[in-house]
Amino acid sequence: MARYAGRHRDAPAPSTAPRPDLATHDAAGARRTTPAEPHPTRGSRHAKPSPRRRHVGRPILAGALALGLGASGLAYAKATDLIGTDAAAFVVGNGVVAQTDELARASTVDTTYRAAASVSRNERRTAIAATGLRTAKELEAKKKKEAAKQAELAREAAAKAARAKERQRVIDNAKDDPKSAARVLMADQGWTSDAQYNCLVNLWTGESDWRWFAENPSSGAYGIPQSLPARKMSQFGADYRTNPLTQIKWGLWYIKMSYGNPCNAWSTWQARSPHWY
Repeated sequence: MARYAGRHRDAPAPSTAPRPDLATHDAAGARRTTPAEPHPTRGSRHAKPSPRRRHVGRPILAGALALGLGASGLAYAKATDLIGTDAAAFVVGNGVVAQTDELARASTVDTTYRAAASVSRNERRTAIAATGLRTAKELEAKKKKEAAKQAELAREAAAKAARAKERQRVIDNAKDDPKSAARVLMADQGWTSDAQYNCLVNLWTGESDWRWFAENPSSGAYGIPQSLPARKMSQFGADYRTNPLTQIKWGLWYIKMSYGNPCNAWSTWQARSPHWY
């Protein structure tokens, strides 16, 4: 017993108080029995529940329900990418789902609108850029075309100026080169071919050999075209006796009025004998 007590020296000492359900003795020594307090059971209809146990289960159940519904709403919000929305928008119960659906639809509409607006802006920018490029290309092409036109006009003007200068040089040199002066003046009548020029050269070579002072001693015909009488040429200038240009102008006019062109006059001249036109 000493060893056993030593091993359990920290254990509480057994109680010496009498057990309530055991027999006790009164002062006279007579034995009496103290009845034990009845123990309530779950099946007893008359057992009264403890005041502490009566209200403990309901708050726990309500808290668990609220926590579960709140977690469901939070998970739904995460699934629909609504984290960051005001927590007051989530109401436990059917309101959470309804509000979350409405927010999801609003977010989808807003996203769709923003995407459409972005596409519209990009298309507008692309169209503006394309229009600008087209305008730039058209403007560049127009500038090139205008430059080419101006260059062509400049070349034509230069050529015209060169022809005028050459014409004046030939006219000024008519006494020394009447054939060249005649070819220049033929263009005023619309005769520009080599054939018409060659016919005129042959005709007036036979008439006067292109001498502005030539005179027929028997008839009095005078000048390069052998006008008869000589004064007919005065309608083109009073200097018809000394100026080959006056004589050539009159001779070309006469050929046009009488034969139509130098080749017709040349054919007529050849067909006559003695030759004349």
